[in-house]
Amino acid sequence: MLHLRVITPADRTAEVTGLLERTVGTAHLVVLEGAARDPRGDLVLCDVAREAGDAVLSELRAMGIDKSGSVSVDEIGLSLSARADRAEKEAPGEAADAVLWEQLSDATHEESTLSVTYLAFLMLATMIAACGVVLDNAILIVGAMAVGPEFGPLAGICTALVRRTPRLAWRSVIALIAGFAAAMLVTVGFSLLMDALGLFTDEQVEGDRPNTRFIYDPDAFSFVVAALAGTAGMLSLTSAKSGALVGVAISVTTVPAAANAAVAFSYREYAQAWGSTEQLLLNLAGIVLAGTATLLVQKALWRRSRHRAQRTG
Repeated sequence: MLHLRVITPADRTAEVTGLLERTVGTAHLVVLEGAARDPRGDLVLCDVAREAGDAVLSELRAMGIDKSGSVSVDEIGLSLSARADRAEKEAPGEAADAVLWEQLSDATHEESTLSVTYLAFLMLATMIAACGVVLDNAILIVGAMAVGPEFGPLAGICTALVRRTPRLAWRSVIALIAGFAAAMLVTVGFSLLMDALGLFTDEQVEGDRPNTRFIYDPDAFSFVVAALAGTAGMLSLTSAKSGALVGVAISVTTVPAAANAAVAFSYREYAQAWGSTEQLLLNLAGIVLAGTATLLVQKALWRRSRHRAQRTG
């Protein structure tokens, strides 16, 4: 269940409550007249089944409540209510399949912002991966994958393509390109420093690295794994199962590929650098294509499910 909080101008309260009362899947409607001070108006509280959430939010935006008042949504961790249970059963579809497009857009907008924190995490992840590729240490590679924040902008691109929001797409592309460019530049400097300290050597970079060779030697599986990870990542975002994102993060080699390209470039191993760049581009393309396709399929299936439920009802 979702908890909906709406601040609405007093002259629009009846319209808002009418929407919530006629929506299948709502419960616990509360109206506090004159409770809101900024902006001034009435406070409307309601619990909504996740399956009905997207339709309610779309209607409220169409009514302009987000401009004249406020709309916020929280996940309910526990609800002990027979009325809430009945509302969830009455709502069309399954909660796990429901997509809250407004929530997805908001989440990807935040995650795709080119911030100092985003850059710091990406730089640190790339430098950790640089240590992993030079030492041929798979544990460090996995750690770097988990630290990398690059799935946020990738999810933002997928969401922007499906929702046709050029601003989010442009924001995400900038975060992705600028982030990787900065991380790789810093990692080149890091590699030169490690070489000066005698911690990185030519022999390590040029030698056989069986545990991490796949990073600069891409093949068809690179794209396949990226596509599967992109699908899993978008499903985890839309179903609010964020724990699955950890698995997604350690399934693709975007950060390690960027790191190996930077290290190889600093040692003038241009063949390795190009191979790693190919790996990076394959992974990015696979995630974006699969993530976008996943959202399109979810959108079509959910729309069909709602239409079927309306005809049955």
